[in-house]
Amino acid sequence: MDLLTRLNDLLRRLDSYPVPVVLIELAVIWGTVYLVLRFVRDTRAAGALKGILLIVLLLSVGGWILGGAETFQRLAYLIDRFLGILALALVVIFQPELRRAAIRVGESTFFFRSTPSEIAQVVEAISDSCRYLSKSRFGAIIVIERSIGLSGLTEGGTRIDAVVSARLIQSIFFPGTALHDLAVLIRGRVVHAAGVQLPMADPLDMADRSLGARHRAAVGITRECDALVVVVAEETGLIRIAERGRLSDPIGPDELADRLRQRLRREPPVEGDATAAEELQDPEATIP
Repeated sequence: MDLLTRLNDLLRRLDSYPVPVVLIELAVIWGTVYLVLRFVRDTRAAGALKGILLIVLLLSVGGWILGGAETFQRLAYLIDRFLGILALALVVIFQPELRRAAIRVGESTFFFRSTPSEIAQVVEAISDSCRYLSKSRFGAIIVIERSIGLSGLTEGGTRIDAVVSARLIQSIFFPGTALHDLAVLIRGRVVHAAGVQLPMADPLDMADRSLGARHRAAVGITRECDALVVVVAEETGLIRIAERGRLSDPIGPDELADRLRQRLRREPPVEGDATAAEELQDPEATIP
């Protein structure tokens, strides 16, 4: 009887609320949940979040049901206290994700408001340098910053702030130099930093387990932001693009320039490139 009474009370309270207010509140709650789920999608935190949400839901319902029954007052008390502890645990469990979210909110760049000529300069420099690096079998990883700023990654790197050019990129990744092992970060039309350490994807997250640390780093950083990453394999000289946590198949230097222009300027795919057309229509598709 207590449960039925509580349900009736709840229904009566809902009837007393203005419908527009209820709809606005539900929309805000749904939007918040959607943004959180979208933020952790394709990360290792996604599975943990689903489990925690299920536990919170069960405990909340259980506490609400038991709260009105004098027989289970002690269980209701424990559930209420456990929910408080769980809220603190969430801050610890999702500390990397929370830090990443704070960085995203605080940083913003406007690279894609650059003129077509500036974007063309960057694309030409990257494609020319990758042609040389691929032919010479010099490994490289080039990160192109987009709408989400990456200043937090440059703390352990070396600031350069020089206008991007093919010769500059080739010099950085020439074997034996102090910066050739890590990543280069391009911001706008400037090489912002070199020797940048990137977060690495788990080996189990890689479709091809034979790929090395550079490819894992490319997948890892693109899972955390909207950056576009170009990778040149040291052993084979093959060139790949990473975006949205996915790694493309090997592509040639000429095709690399076309792909970069399409992504940076949001151009339609080149004629005859059916795979690229499908990818632009489906944002979750694997990069060809």
